[in-house]
Amino acid sequence: MAEDKPTGPEKPQAIKGHDRHDKPDTPDMPDRQGKPTVVHDDEPEILVPAQMGEQRISVPGHVRIPQVAAVLIVRNMVLFPGTIVPIALGREKSKKLLEKVLPEQKVIVIVCQKDASVDDPGISDIHTVGTAAVVLKLLRMEEGSQSAIVSGIKRVKIDRWVQTEPFFMAEVHELSDVLTHTTETDALVMNARNAAMRIVQLSPNIPDEAAVVLNNIESPGSLADFLASNVQMELDHKQQFLEDLDINSRLRRIGVELQRQLEVLELSNKIQDQVKSNIDKTQREYFLQEQLKAIQKELGQTDERDEEMQELGAKIKAAGMAPPVAAEAQRQLERLAKIPVASPEYHVLRTYLDWMVELPWSKATQDRMDVNIAREVLDEDHYDLDKVKQRILEYLAVRKLAPDTRGPILCFVGPPGVGKTSLGQSIARATGRNFIRMSLGGMHDEAELRGHRRTYIGAMPGRIVQEIRKAGTNNPVFMLDELDKVGSDFRGDPTSALLEVLDPAQNFSFQDHYLNVPFDLSRVMFIATANYMGTVPPALRDRMEVIELPGYTRLEKLRIAMKYLVPRQRKENGLKDFQAVWPNGAVERIIDDHTREAGVRELERQIGTVCRRVAAMIAAGKARSRKINSHFIVEALGPAKYESELALRTSVPGVVTGLAYTPNGGEIIFIEAAAYPGKGQLTLTGQIGDVMRESAVAAMSYVKSIAGKLKIDLEELAKQDIHVHVPAGGVPKDGPSAGVAMVTALASLLTHKPVRHDVAMTGEITLRGLVLPIGGVKEKVLAARRAGIRMVILPARNRKDLVDIPDEIRKELKFRFARTIGDVLSAAMDGEAARHSGKAGGARKKAKAGS
Repeated sequence: MAEDKPTGPEKPQAIKGHDRHDKPDTPDMPDRQGKPTVVHDDEPEILVPAQMGEQRISVPGHVRIPQVAAVLIVRNMVLFPGTIVPIALGREKSKKLLEKVLPEQKVIVIVCQKDASVDDPGISDIHTVGTAAVVLKLLRMEEGSQSAIVSGIKRVKIDRWVQTEPFFMAEVHELSDVLTHTTETDALVMNARNAAMRIVQLSPNIPDEAAVVLNNIESPGSLADFLASNVQMELDHKQQFLEDLDINSRLRRIGVELQRQLEVLELSNKIQDQVKSNIDKTQREYFLQEQLKAIQKELGQTDERDEEMQELGAKIKAAGMAPPVAAEAQRQLERLAKIPVASPEYHVLRTYLDWMVELPWSKATQDRMDVNIAREVLDEDHYDLDKVKQRILEYLAVRKLAPDTRGPILCFVGPPGVGKTSLGQSIARATGRNFIRMSLGGMHDEAELRGHRRTYIGAMPGRIVQEIRKAGTNNPVFMLDELDKVGSDFRGDPTSALLEVLDPAQNFSFQDHYLNVPFDLSRVMFIATANYMGTVPPALRDRMEVIELPGYTRLEKLRIAMKYLVPRQRKENGLKDFQAVWPNGAVERIIDDHTREAGVRELERQIGTVCRRVAAMIAAGKARSRKINSHFIVEALGPAKYESELALRTSVPGVVTGLAYTPNGGEIIFIEAAAYPGKGQLTLTGQIGDVMRESAVAAMSYVKSIAGKLKIDLEELAKQDIHVHVPAGGVPKDGPSAGVAMVTALASLLTHKPVRHDVAMTGEITLRGLVLPIGGVKEKVLAARRAGIRMVILPARNRKDLVDIPDEIRKELKFRFARTIGDVLSAAMDGEAARHSGKAGGARKKAKAGS
């Protein structure tokens, strides 16, 4: 339902000369008892607001307020005596009221309802104090709506409701103002008038005529009512003001409201002055810049800044950006053109646009997806690694047949020095792509990958975008090196940022925080490397295809050295082939006596040391060439660094050689057990982890469970303490694969029989004596071969992993496959010690067949 509300400006207009309405009949005797009489000019005129049509309306004089009057209910407004306002008539009751009453009686009572949200108010929803008003004119609009222009006359109070339908009528009586004219009254009037005049001066939307009206109002009550009708106040406050009959009280109220509004206006003007001064300065600079441009144009001089903007615009068009990216770059360019050069933001935007135009949005190298050429390149750069090479060729073949296919992300995992990084370089050379490498080792801050937002001082794009710009193409081979060395702390987790980069389904719209626009990484061939996948989050590992690169055998190291390492070191040290002659025996001597690694990095370093010694001799004129032999290797590298200690360390009961798998490849470890008088306690040392500690406890429990079969006296054992130690205590060790070695060490100690010194073993145990399979078989076997082991005991379920062992290793080593601890003890010690440990006889035949 439409509502009865004022129309036009918020501030109603006062009748010209309305201050005389509250004057007594005799002007020379002012009424100080607060009993004003209603006096009107002889038909004064007022200009109605423009939206109602400009017309002159006469205000009748000598208006009498009837005892029973029609009541017009309005909302969101309070009518004060002495003011004229237009009211839009929306309710049917209001329209019927004016239709019935207006021809006979022009005086009605206007009262505000308490809750403006009520569409059909009842008697309880209406205030009891309102204003008697004269209906000056009723206006009927073209669309059927009606408006009435009313003039407030006198405060009235409703005594009794006479009717509510079809419109409200009530008995009313006039309310007389109370005025005790004192010096305070004059001060209150002066204070209110001065504050109102100041507000008129500070408010640009108040016409100057308002000051004239203020000066013409002499009655204190009329002044208070006029100001109350024009000052912005809450509706409840205005109703309270209307109900207040004490003129001095009304002057105090209006003084407080005027002072509050004046403070707001003064603060607002102060802020506007500050803003205006800044704007004026900027406009002045802009105006002078435009004048300078016009003068330079007339003189035929070129503006360097215009040329700079045009050059940047041309680069943006030539960069081949996607339409949304180009639109953002163009928007930033338009901002840049409007910013003064001296502004700090200018240099921030200029740097940003330089990054945008320098990125290879559409630049790409032509892929050379020839599988045969790729095979030649891989064979030329790397020895063996047939399984890895085959997977790379399959990858390239798929990219050739389906160029738009989003291939998997390859991850090379293996010990240091096996050629993971050089494989990525070979792939780039085989495909004709650019190669970039980013080391992730030690990275803690996610912003290093995604960049910082431009709001930060010195912000730059992340490493990924920086490396792409260095590559100059959008389809390079991008190697993420040392993936397992990434850290995380309060600055974020960089591996989480890699989830989007390494996901083929997401990286087509990678967003760097600095660029804040998507960059397509789907054409980039990402290759990750790691020494150990245990520290890589599962979500990141799931996005990659892991390809393991195991360590090299002794024969493979020899061939790699003769084919790649020796020629490279000759060239790097300025030697010709005849000046440094390397027989196979010299390289084997370095492999056996001076290196102990899964890869060939240390081997190349030692070969380089020998070559430098030869170069020094030739440069000094002491020799023209040199054949490398054992004596010269000792002279250049010193005595042998690595010797076999197996015979010494396993010559006593309780010492066993185990096999372990580390990020650096396979290693041998020694399990040592010792007994001494005590209370049957088990002590574990050697910086071992929880899993390995639990394996030792399980091993001790199992040995006690078969003590009778091993002929161990449990009563004597209860009077002894057992100490199990794993040497190299500075190196953390963990994992279940040492369980077999621990059981063997305890059995050897308690039966007083030594373990064969040329045997190494690995496997997990259970309390039932079963041997469970383990991982890293190839790396462990290679470590056993490097250490001079002759026999390796493996879990029977790892028999299938022998296909990964090179033929020459399988020929040099003997393998025994164990299903139970009895099989292990039978192979590691003389069969008599384990003859009764359970199910050894049948398994022994199977173990021999597997060797």
